[in-house]
Amino acid sequence: MLQKYWDIFLNGYTGFANHIWKELTFQYDPWWHNYTWMLIGISAIFFGLEILAPWRKDQPRFRKDFWLDFVYMFFNFSLFWLVIYAAASDVGVELFRKFLGLFGVQNLVADWVIALPVGLHLLLGFVLRDFVQWWTHRLLHRVPFLWEFHKVHHSVEQMGFAAHLRFHWMETVVYRTIEYIPLAMIGIGLNDFFAIHIFTLVIGHMNHSNLNVSYGPLKYIFNNPKMHIWHHAYSLPNERRFGANFAITLSIWDYLFGTAYIPKDGRDIRLGFAGIKQFPKTFWGQLVHGLFPKRQRSTGDNS
Repeated sequence: MLQKYWDIFLNGYTGFANHIWKELTFQYDPWWHNYTWMLIGISAIFFGLEILAPWRKDQPRFRKDFWLDFVYMFFNFSLFWLVIYAAASDVGVELFRKFLGLFGVQNLVADWVIALPVGLHLLLGFVLRDFVQWWTHRLLHRVPFLWEFHKVHHSVEQMGFAAHLRFHWMETVVYRTIEYIPLAMIGIGLNDFFAIHIFTLVIGHMNHSNLNVSYGPLKYIFNNPKMHIWHHAYSLPNERRFGANFAITLSIWDYLFGTAYIPKDGRDIRLGFAGIKQFPKTFWGQLVHGLFPKRQRSTGDNS
């Protein structure tokens, strides 16, 4: 039995390694599923826009920790998936199927959803995933040991598109674990996930960008830089001590559940959290942050 799962792990590892190699060498078909170069291309576009029309004009083009975020871009979206997550998740899928089989459960919901037109299937998958991620994001701010991991993302002190990519690898584990079951239940496969993820990647880059973007009435539906900057605010009122504006892509959840907070133009507000000066500044220091319990942990600095 253990050999079976070990073989699944190795096949997942080698399969994803080959996948990355084909992407880097332009062998992937179809070309528009080449995630690595899509990521690079989308990032280059936002970098150019920030140079041409910056919201914070006095912020350096290569802002503080830009290159740290560059490392995170390839670690979180390539190396971590290759070394750990892609192969391990295949094992998790097989165990989940076995678990359902113990109770004789058949995934009738997935069969029904898959039968929907492609557009409706993708829309349903996108909205469900974003809703689950919104609640997971709130959890990262509310649970102390999860907040320690999430501090990596909030250690950004100068905002730019690449800040979207700075997050602790444990966040990938938390998000994917929580979102896997609901997405599996509606039959969201790899190709569906790719289409959804590329769209959310663009919005995520926009949310963190140094761009003065106004969506008009659509701001109540989609997250945007003027809203998300307040999520990274160093100081928030006491009633918002566990954070605000938790939107990943859709801002509508914050308006529906009362967590939206935009008191004024936040262009020049201080970013971070109490104790940020003592927070690890290097990639390796942040990589292990939160893994080892501390004797004393601050409880009021997750703004």
